Amino acid sequence: MRLGVVGYAPGDPRAVTEEVLRKGLDLGVTSVCYHGPGEILDALTPADCNRVNALYDDLGLELAQFGIGYRECLFDPDGGVRDRVVRTICRGIEAGRSLKAHNVLIRTGSLNPEGSYDPTPENHEPGRLDVMIDTLSRVADKAEEEGMTVVIETHALTIMGSPEINRQVIDAVGSDRLRVVMDFVNHFQSLAQVYGSTERLNHIYDVMGPISTVSHIKDISVEPGFVVHMNEEVPGAGELDLVTAVRRWEEVRPDGYMLVEHLPEDKIPTAVANVRRIAAAAGVEIV
Repeated sequence: MRLGVVGYAPGDPRAVTEEVLRKGLDLGVTSVCYHGPGEILDALTPADCNRVNALYDDLGLELAQFGIGYRECLFDPDGGVRDRVVRTICRGIEAGRSLKAHNVLIRTGSLNPEGSYDPTPENHEPGRLDVMIDTLSRVADKAEEEGMTVVIETHALTIMGSPEINRQVIDAVGSDRLRVVMDFVNHFQSLAQVYGSTERLNHIYDVMGPISTVSHIKDISVEPGFVVHMNEEVPGAGELDLVTAVRRWEEVRPDGYMLVEHLPEDKIPTAVANVRRIAAAAGVEIV
């Protein structure tokens, strides 16, 4: 497998410098990834992309994932909103191709106005999934046209809240250019699953492995409280059987990236070191 980080680099490719990329390079990773706000995509020029591509090439780095930022929901009842977000995603796909990204990342969004990963019963009303599949089919058409792979970041709190729904949606769209992120942490739904993580991880990989092209590696910690509180954690500092997670990823995608993400910069070195230790325990070589 290969190892990268989502961090260090600013979201705007025009602001990426050799100095920030070297922070990742000094850790021995081969990819430094970032998310680009939708608002900047139209302003990117071929010269902008060529400049940052040259930096990556000179340092021997790759862009395993380019995230597209937006607040709209892919299954908004308003067709005008859906048209707008499809335009943003299509421009992001073009930018991803120009930046030589392996994958372009998108999210489903939510009908909760508080945020894309905030739950609401409206997300699960009859017909919502069909609307989203229609939107994703339009996205897949553009991805096929550009020769780019688009991956969906899915989560237990979203409309694509389980490995089974992920597989259902990808099968319904029917494009090899539309995949999901193997973000296994996002699909733990109970305390029993966390404490029995080996079984849950194997199930997630059995269902989602064939439709994943990039993985995020995190851990889960459990906080006390009257209801269950599960938080993302530095890899190796939580409850999950990450040896199994790494071993299964190597089986599914031996040349694929696992990306450390959602951490402040001061914790990234520890996370990378922990992933290396976990990979060694799993008998997996990081190349």
